[in-house]
Amino acid sequence: MSRLLCQQAQLLPSGAHSVQGRPLLMRDVVPSHAKWRVMVVAAMHGDEFSSASVALHWLALAQSAPEATHWRFVPVLNPDGLLHQPARRMNAHGVDLNRNFPTPNWQLEAKNYWEKLTRKDPRRWPGNTPLSEPESRFLFDQMASFKPDVIVSIHAPYGVLDFDGPVLPPTKLGRLYLDQVGVFPGSLGNYAGVHNAMPVVTVELPSALRTPTEAEMQKMWRDLRRWMDQTQLARQ
Repeated sequence: MSRLLCQQAQLLPSGAHSVQGRPLLMRDVVPSHAKWRVMVVAAMHGDEFSSASVALHWLALAQSAPEATHWRFVPVLNPDGLLHQPARRMNAHGVDLNRNFPTPNWQLEAKNYWEKLTRKDPRRWPGNTPLSEPESRFLFDQMASFKPDVIVSIHAPYGVLDFDGPVLPPTKLGRLYLDQVGVFPGSLGNYAGVHNAMPVVTVELPSALRTPTEAEMQKMWRDLRRWMDQTQLARQ
């Protein structure tokens, strides 16, 4: 990920900040006649560097070929985790942001899952209450105000494609094939896709450290656009 790519993204402060006061940056790409609203979120886990890189490459593709989609990019949701030495999954409070969203029965289910199934893995601590973290509150507020038709959440390193929501999922993006692994208490897919009928495409890149090739990122982008077009037709 080059300095030039970051500069060309022209990210702007959203007005929200991380636990340690870093601005949460975003960028809208808005054509004149947008029919779709799509939010792309990356680096929810601070040690998944490749996710932020892909988001910035996709932002460049959106800028170079405007289509009938209002894109909102949040390339780094967890700047404190990304800039921690060493980088870490959690935010500055030690919370896994992808377990901090207000899914039903969160107080019981999130606690039980963390204690019994992860054996209190500190990398997956959901926090004391849902939306306890400024980063998850920011994304929660973005969903409420932007009302995206689709959310694309970029992660690593499992090398699969996951999906939660009320429409037919994409079968593949590039070399990532659909493998729906279920939902977790407090996860974005659970909150937005399952309980709020807001489709969530979760891209799990094969490596947290290595960005896919330019050709592979373009192929994923084309497949995403094709699926969106097909889904839009299916809704009409």
